[in-house]
Amino acid sequence: MSERKQQILQTAIEIIADEGYASLSMRALARASGMKLGALQYHFRTWDEMLRALVGYIAAEYRRSFELLTSDDASPGIREIVTFIADDSAGDSLLGDRLWPQLWAMMQVELLVADLVDEIYAEYMQILEKALEDAASLAPRTEALCLMSLLEGSTLFMGRGRPWQGEASAVRDTVLEFIDIKYGGNLEHDTIT
Repeated sequence: MSERKQQILQTAIEIIADEGYASLSMRALARASGMKLGALQYHFRTWDEMLRALVGYIAAEYRRSFELLTSDDASPGIREIVTFIADDSAGDSLLGDRLWPQLWAMMQVELLVADLVDEIYAEYMQILEKALEDAASLAPRTEALCLMSLLEGSTLFMGRGRPWQGEASAVRDTVLEFIDIKYGGNLEHDTIT
């Protein structure tokens, strides 16, 4: 992907995060990117093409960040995965704590976005489910769904500007305590604190 396309997609993310998904249109994106609509359509011919590229860009950024977690060729443990999702360090450049609630809302009206975001969640569910299986979970799928719901939903309550924003670290630590209680000695990769 060209640097210019990445800049345009980053601008789309800023519009969604700052003004809400309803403010994103091809015209608004062209204007915010400092170009005419025709120039934007050179990069993204249609709305659907832009949405595919946008969600693909978001997924690639998270994937790249997650790969840093697994750079030692070992599968990440439950603690690493939970910490990665809860801290959302990949989301810093993507304005993740403001972007994801908007993407969730956007998923209700843009079926293409729903399908594409579901693909991102499916990847993380598979990784988390594998870690739970490795830790001898009796219900890895159910526990993965529970953890993902808890962690992803926390953005709605503890994201930037929310009344409970300052408690995000304490909530993450509490989730990690639950994991430690449930899995105790079965956690192989216990390096993140």
